Amino acid sequence: MNLTISGHHLDVTPAIREYVQNKLERITRHFDQVIDSHVILCIDNLTEKEKRQKAEINLRVAGKILHITSAAHDLYAAIDMLMDRLDRQVVKYKQMLQNHSHTALKRLAGDEGEAPATA
Repeated sequence: MNLTISGHHLDVTPAIREYVQNKLERITRHFDQVIDSHVILCIDNLTEKEKRQKAEINLRVAGKILHITSAAHDLYAAIDMLMDRLDRQVVKYKQMLQNHSHTALKRLAGDEGEAPATA
């Protein structure tokens, strides 16, 4: 997996880089077919002080690009929220791939003219 971490209006320190890499290991445990990911960390100049720290990720998997954004007061909290959301999306995508590999319901019904029985 290719990982790119960039910062807008902030310097990406080795501590932040390592924190993001450790959090992304959780994603690769669930789904190992990740092609590449691009993480953008930025600080917005908003008038209110809340939710200035923003984290975004573009995760490219086979056939789809997952884009998630989160914002918080603290950059580490924004990264945590981002990885939680990404984890849910990856699990959802993986389940979708597994569910599509089953045979169609109309083929499971014996006759072509009958509708499948529902319980």
